[in-house]
Amino acid sequence: MIPTADRESITDVANPLGLDGIEFIEYSTSKPQALGQVLEMMGFRPIARHRSREVMLYRQGEMNVIVNAHHSGSPRTVQPGETPVIAAICLRVRDAASAYRHVLERGAWAVPTHVEVMELNIPAIHGVGASRIYFVDRYKDFSIYDVDFTLIPTVDPRPPALAGMHWFGIVQYIGNERTEDWTEFYGELVGFQPLPDEQRFGILPKGRILRSPCGLFYLQLIEPEPTVLDIEGDESLQRVGIGAPDVLAAVAALRARGVGFVESSGVHSETRGALTETYLGGVMFELVHNERS
Repeated sequence: MIPTADRESITDVANPLGLDGIEFIEYSTSKPQALGQVLEMMGFRPIARHRSREVMLYRQGEMNVIVNAHHSGSPRTVQPGETPVIAAICLRVRDAASAYRHVLERGAWAVPTHVEVMELNIPAIHGVGASRIYFVDRYKDFSIYDVDFTLIPTVDPRPPALAGMHWFGIVQYIGNERTEDWTEFYGELVGFQPLPDEQRFGILPKGRILRSPCGLFYLQLIEPEPTVLDIEGDESLQRVGIGAPDVLAAVAALRARGVGFVESSGVHSETRGALTETYLGGVMFELVHNERS
């Protein structure tokens, strides 16, 4: 039996930030109502508005999505455009200030903060492209939304998840021959570890999959084929993965709400996973079989 102190030290090394899943995914768009309609088809509900910015909070189960239409004057920031893009991922950690210092000491680039009245200072670093990675430790009894957002009256602030859906991961497109660079980036800063090549999820098993140190979500790094996608050198957070204990049941529930799915000889809905059609020029969701409730 391993002594308690040794077990704790091993845990700290394996999960240096005390990572505990995804707090929210943020989209940037100049057409928030259109994206909101897509999110509602996917089972999300608008539950709160930001106090001072054009920002909405959507939720289902434990999944939070921020829709940001606020134009920022900060440099190297994703500005709202007609095609929604994933602008940020927010990670739950044991201590946000400590996590922030940890990643800066290992070479992360800090994002300057411009906090206004009645806003929390949420530490962030630069991620892929112009995206950001936020760190929060207020996600249990008290959350970041209690300060920055105002609940929409008569709306259930805890809408249940459709078909048991939950965050599964993020797909990131990277430049050619950049897999090792990004593997080192996420490994050194946050503690992600690559899975064996034979371990795959869903129906789109390309690239390298990194497992979060908390085991609650994954990152998939994909070097696109320029002849097919024509985005050589374009690095970005491309789509989110949503876990479902029964993918086909989730597909049926979403189809009933108007969501379309890619059905072709190469990609089609099955028990392992499914891929939604593309909405608004670039928004899609990937379903992956995952038993976590």
